[in-house]
Amino acid sequence: MAFRVSWNALRDVARAIGADPVAAMLYPFVVDGLMALALVATLVLSGDARKFALRVLGTYTLASLVLNYVHGLVPGLHGRTVDWGRLADWDPANWALVLLATSLPVGSIYFGSDLVAKVLHHQPTPIEPPTTNAEQSTETGTIRSTADLPESTRAPITPNVTALPRPVAVGFLKSAVVAKPVRSIEQPPVAPIEARAVAAESARPRRATGRVPEVARTPRPKRTPDELLAEALKVTADWPDKRLTAEGIRRAVHTSPANARMLRDTLRAERGCEVA
Repeated sequence: MAFRVSWNALRDVARAIGADPVAAMLYPFVVDGLMALALVATLVLSGDARKFALRVLGTYTLASLVLNYVHGLVPGLHGRTVDWGRLADWDPANWALVLLATSLPVGSIYFGSDLVAKVLHHQPTPIEPPTTNAEQSTETGTIRSTADLPESTRAPITPNVTALPRPVAVGFLKSAVVAKPVRSIEQPPVAPIEARAVAAESARPRRATGRVPEVARTPRPKRTPDELLAEALKVTADWPDKRLTAEGIRRAVHTSPANARMLRDTLRAERGCEVA
C-alpha cells in the first residue's frame, strides 16, 4: 500500500521532468524498486558489502521522501498544469530538484547492477551442524572403554651386576670401602625404573655408618710411657728445638695429644729448653 501511495507522486514528478507516459509509469520502479533490492542485499550480504547496501537503501529512501514532499507542495503536479521542468518557484531549488529527479535512474542502473553482482557472487559461510547426543555418547563410551583395556606388563630386566669383594679395613682411621657394582657388557643400555630400583636395593652393599666395631680394628699393643719416650727420642734426635711441638710429636709417634704434650715437655727439659 505504501508503494501504491508513492506511485502517484513519483509518476507525476517524472511527467514534470519530461518523461513519456510509459517512462512515467516505470519511474516508481527506479526509486522504490531499488529500495526493495537494497533491502534484500542487506539481508544477504555481510561486512563492507552490507554497509554499502545500507547506504544505497538510505539514500534512495531519502530521495523518495523529497520527491513525495515536493509533490505535496506543488498542487499543479497533480493536474499536469505546471511548466515543463518546473518543480519549484525558486530557481536554485528547482535546479536541485530537477537534478535529483533525473539522476535517480542513472544511479539506479549503477547501484542496482552492483548490488545484484554482489548478491550473486556472495558465498555464505557454511554452518557446521551441531553434534548430536548419540555421537557424543558414542565418543565418550569409546574413550572410557579405551582406558579400561588391559595393558601388557613388561617383564622386569634383571641387570647382570657383579659385586666386588669388600676389602678389610686397615687401621683405626680407615673406614670400610663400599664396593661399586660393575655393569656387564651384555646388560641392556636402558632398563625400567622399577627393575633398576630393585637391582640397586638387592645388589648394592650397605655403607658402613658410625664407629668401626672393635672386631674390625687392627689390634695395636698399648705402649708404656718409657717406650713412648724411647721412640720419641729416636724420632726427634735430629730435630731442631723449634720443631719440638706437641702436634709434631703426636704425628711422628702416633699417640694421643696428652701423651704428645708430656713427651714434648720431657724432650725440651732434657735439651735444656724452656718448657712452654
